[in-house]
Amino acid sequence: MEKYTVKDFRKQFPNDDVCLDWLKDYLYPDGIHCNKCEKVTNHYRVQGRKSYSCQFCGNHVHPTADTIYHKSSTPLTDWFYAIFLMASTRCGISAKQLERELGVTYKTAWRMFQKIREMLDESPRLSGSVEVDETYVGGRKKGSKTPGRGAVNKTIVVGAVEREGSVKAEIVPDARRATLIPFVQENVTVDSIIHTDEWHAYATLKLHGYEHQKSSHAKKQWVVGESHTNTIEGFWSLMKGGLRGVYRGRVERNYLQNYINEYSFRYNRRNDITPMFISFIQQVRKDK
Repeated sequence: MEKYTVKDFRKQFPNDDVCLDWLKDYLYPDGIHCNKCEKVTNHYRVQGRKSYSCQFCGNHVHPTADTIYHKSSTPLTDWFYAIFLMASTRCGISAKQLERELGVTYKTAWRMFQKIREMLDESPRLSGSVEVDETYVGGRKKGSKTPGRGAVNKTIVVGAVEREGSVKAEIVPDARRATLIPFVQENVTVDSIIHTDEWHAYATLKLHGYEHQKSSHAKKQWVVGESHTNTIEGFWSLMKGGLRGVYRGRVERNYLQNYINEYSFRYNRRNDITPMFISFIQQVRKDK
């Protein structure tokens, strides 16, 4: 991955006008189609507004519409810098740090981060050798030193990861067969080899067309032939380490999926040569 420094950022995005021009060019790479003229026409920046006007009919187009920047009073340079800061660290930064960096209120910083994380939701279709596992995020079961399945006051997250590939993880209400099997069907192609532990909820995977291999953690069988769940457990370790280190584990359940999406997004681009910041800002799409 190429290094993208704060010096690079300030050179590329020195002011709001440049940020808006970048957004316009990125969202309309083939030019802006004017709905009134019914064709692609030249559009010119409207002075004092975040819009561009058609040279023929004067129809206005707002690049920020339907994006996280829409109707925001926060300058685009602050939005872009927040994304830069978020993308520049391995595990992200806290809203408290952004509050200090931008000089905004904590409420504004927190809202900006949640909006940015909403952009990072993606649904990769996995195939090949895929590991599937669940984890539990939150406090420990009362009176127990180990979390374990079924621990109360925890949020259950199921994940699937291609070996040497992408990961997909999401919050689920329980770890039952009726929940986990549909997750696999939605996110993993049928011609894949599924690797799990011995959890009984995965027992019917073969009936759904998957080749199923498993290891028994209860018997301390961490690797059986080529079957193991070390890759997905490695991702859980990265995610939980980040949540504990950056956010001190204080993530409300209602927003946990956004944080999971952020860590998944980073993981899926761990080998990209594109700077992480560029990958982040390119997630702004009109159709989201």
